[in-house]
Amino acid sequence: METKKSNYLIGIAGNIGSGKTTLTQKMASKLGWKPFFESVIDNPYLDVFYDDMKRWSFHLQIYFLAHRFRSQKLIMDARINAIQDRTIYEDVEIFAKSLHMQGFMSARDYQTYRELFNDMVHFLKPPDLIIYLKSSVKTLISHIQKRDRDFEKSISTDYLEKLNLAYNQWISEAEEKYKIITLNTDEVDILNESDKFEQLVKKVREICP
Repeated sequence: METKKSNYLIGIAGNIGSGKTTLTQKMASKLGWKPFFESVIDNPYLDVFYDDMKRWSFHLQIYFLAHRFRSQKLIMDARINAIQDRTIYEDVEIFAKSLHMQGFMSARDYQTYRELFNDMVHFLKPPDLIIYLKSSVKTLISHIQKRDRDFEKSISTDYLEKLNLAYNQWISEAEEKYKIITLNTDEVDILNESDKFEQLVKKVREICP
């Protein structure tokens, strides 16, 4: 007799300001699952990172990588249904990679970072589903301005655009490895349109019953 799986993991992916945290909270509340959030307010590097990205990029990415690894390992060990605000794969394939390509992270640091990620990821199980919030830079800037975080005020549109390009490339490749639902937040307000949110919940429950 087939045993029903009881420990699903959903990752909410998306650029800065795409609505990941809000969707994580709303989806976790709806499903009764445990939410795991990205370390932002208590992050010791974010305040200085945007002022000097070249100096602090490696430190920031190592911090995020370690935090994400601990969260996902905790989810696995606890064997609970969980929703994670951003996946560990975005850390390496979007942010660290973009910082390196833009000259903010040296080749030496980037190689060290990728080697560490490759060693860590073997201990993790991939998410059962990734929900990708695809957003234009205009939408991202609007969301960032509304939440009014001091350390985000210096984020450039060029930086967000480069991250979006990295996301497009990563998603096209990740679709061969993971189950992905892409939501265009320019067209659908998933956080405020209850019917659209319920449609998403239905899809999630079909994938993770």
